[in-house]
Amino acid sequence: MSRKLFTVLISVIGGVAAITAAVTAFLIFKEKQKRDEEELEHYLDSSIQ
Repeated sequence: MSRKLFTVLISVIGGVAAITAAVTAFLIFKEKQKRDEEELEHYLDSSIQ
């Protein structure tokens, strides 16, 4: 019984870690995309003037 509980606990912790990693990667990607768009907009505004 204890071994089954340990396996379930490790599985839950692993699942939470995987979801956390995926969300973090998504947020980092969106932040980088936003920053790149701002840099491009600044570059285009500067080049027009």
